[in-house]
Amino acid sequence: MGPSAPRPHASGWRPEPQVLHPHYGMYIWPCAVVLAQYLWFHRRDLPGKAVLEIGAGVSLPGILAAKCGAEVILSDSSELPHCLEICRQSCQMNNLPQVDVVGLTWGHLSQDLLALPPQDIILASDVFFEPEDFEDILSTVYFLMQKNPNVQLWSTYQVRSADWSLEALLYKWDMNCVHIPLETFDADKEDIAESALPGRHTIEMLVISLGKGL
Repeated sequence: MGPSAPRPHASGWRPEPQVLHPHYGMYIWPCAVVLAQYLWFHRRDLPGKAVLEIGAGVSLPGILAAKCGAEVILSDSSELPHCLEICRQSCQMNNLPQVDVVGLTWGHLSQDLLALPPQDIILASDVFFEPEDFEDILSTVYFLMQKNPNVQLWSTYQVRSADWSLEALLYKWDMNCVHIPLETFDADKEDIAESALPGRHTIEMLVISLGKGL
């Protein structure tokens, strides 16, 4: 029996079809669903907010934020044009022509990064995947925090190894991190968006902000 057609979210978001692809950015990973749930839980706070999703790929969190009234920019690596095209397709499918898509490569000070306006919220779903990328991600986020010291990074992180930790890098870049229990925003259910979550996964919801030691 083939898979049933996905149902639209209550917000009107239509899921981008997931195509088998060697690049893992082409899938809706469990972290994206949990981050989308956090956004939906806080949807009344989103209208008018400037929101940037980094490493967006299929862009579920960013698309949902735009549907909830945020002014959204989607970004993925400037070195992966197919990922940027997936972002654009998600916008087209969800009738969001106002959402910009830009190429940002973590750790690179590019013209597109310099041109970004100050953001209120940065979204990052499972971007802490490869340890060698962690510091490049945080250096990019730190640059954006200089534009608006009150910006928050909302990030979901799937724990894959006890040896991988963000704590030392967060301290190095003078960032504070608050762990948000999944049950506080109804993300501890087993059937979030028709996915068996988080039973077979360990997912953490993090809110990261700039420290006061500047």
